[in-house]
Amino acid sequence: MEKQFFDNLAEKTIASEEVFDGRILHLFNDRVELPNGHESTREVIRHVGAVAVVPVTDDGKVVIERQFRYPLNAVITEIPAGKLDGPDEDRLEAAKRELREETGITADKWIDMGEYYPAAAYCDEKLNIYLATGLHNSEQELDDDEFLNIEMVPLEELVNEVMEGKITDGKTQVGIMKAARMLGK
Repeated sequence: MEKQFFDNLAEKTIASEEVFDGRILHLFNDRVELPNGHESTREVIRHVGAVAVVPVTDDGKVVIERQFRYPLNAVITEIPAGKLDGPDEDRLEAAKRELREETGITADKWIDMGEYYPAAAYCDEKLNIYLATGLHNSEQELDDDEFLNIEMVPLEELVNEVMEGKITDGKTQVGIMKAARMLGK
């Protein structure tokens, strides 16, 4: 997706200071020049990027995960997803890896459903979402610190859960709704 650029809205970076260098997140405090010439500050989280997958079986069920998310202190429903290993990693290959590692599933057909920016006001994370069909069982390869339950839920049921506010994860909402539209559900 091509980014639109409007000179009358653009902010220019004057200075950038990294204030936290983490394993996943990198926090910067930037000084910017606003379109009216005034200065302001922006706290920005830099992220390597991520991918997400909506894996749909031949009978219309989606492979979803139930996973505990520490910041929320809750188990939530999510589609398989994960961060890139590096900024130059091929996003489709990363999606294939994440699906296999988290669910033990591979797919014959992959459709790129586009980019998603989960928190554009303060983070540059770009997440690419894929639809995967023609699924096959393989072997799950979870990370040592990764715990999740895998379930198969009809796509129509997940659409209803999104609309009823039961699925609160943004990438999952976007992925489910796009997959439903693409599959005519």
